Amino acid sequence: MFRVLICDKVSEKCVAKLRAAGFQLDFVYKPSIEDLSKIIGRYDAVIVRSSTRITREVIDRASRLKVIARAGAGLDNIDVSYAVSRGIAVLNAPEALSIAVAEHVFALLLTIFRNICLANNSMKRGEWIKHALLGRELFGKTIGIIGLGRIGVEVAKRAKAFGMNVIAYIRRPKKIVEELNISATFSLEELLRNSDIITLHIPLTPQTRHMIGEREIALMKDGVVIINTSRGAVIDGKALLKGLKSGKVLAAGIDVWVNEPPKETWELELVKHPRVIATPHIGSMTREAQDRVGEIIAQKIIDYFKINIDK
Repeated sequence: MFRVLICDKVSEKCVAKLRAAGFQLDFVYKPSIEDLSKIIGRYDAVIVRSSTRITREVIDRASRLKVIARAGAGLDNIDVSYAVSRGIAVLNAPEALSIAVAEHVFALLLTIFRNICLANNSMKRGEWIKHALLGRELFGKTIGIIGLGRIGVEVAKRAKAFGMNVIAYIRRPKKIVEELNISATFSLEELLRNSDIITLHIPLTPQTRHMIGEREIALMKDGVVIINTSRGAVIDGKALLKGLKSGKVLAAGIDVWVNEPPKETWELELVKHPRVIATPHIGSMTREAQDRVGEIIAQKIIDYFKINIDK
């Protein structure tokens, strides 16, 4: 019987599927690196989300570990290259979250463009400030999508439904561009200069850290709206704050943070900024997405052991 350690909350469907396949499950939620290092040697597989880190130190103590499974998309909390060098498979389920995150992008955009938070709060105070809440339409606006992976594609589909013009920044030709009937560019600068709205859908890597900084914001249109549902550090938060204060950036919708929860002074200032819609990394937090990701990651674990171990 293979033993699986679950370190972050996953759906009951994930748990049930693994148990039905004969795996023994233990639950230790959000362990520190030190505590995880002490127990990881007992397990054949470990499941994490974004809270638990799998570092080199942990991997060095994982004497029987065969699989690290991320019940989600991003892998920046896992030392992937070191795990692979030790013969440990790293699995994730990015396909499960695309719809939820794409919908959240438009929740943030509509909240910004139609002053939803201000309208709601004023009504609850007993005010009727209809004429102070003149909004704007998404129709006809140009949205620049940085990263045309699964989530970026779903954002593009919804943008087209809103009657928006879509530009995607890609690194190599993609057939999906023609299928979606959108524009694409290999030049980030071109996208930045021509977009009314910029939304990021890229992983956090050494190459993408602070991909959007002071220089990039300076290239953008005056009054640009920036949405980030990928990873906090792909944008230089201090540069974004400067852009908001100057008015260069009209507004921002931020779901991801360098520290979660935010703790740095500049992060807290972003959270409280009147033209920032801030959410606590809930882009993928729908019942449907969590059930989907749980079932997919459970099946990938089952398939891995069936193919590679049970022979």
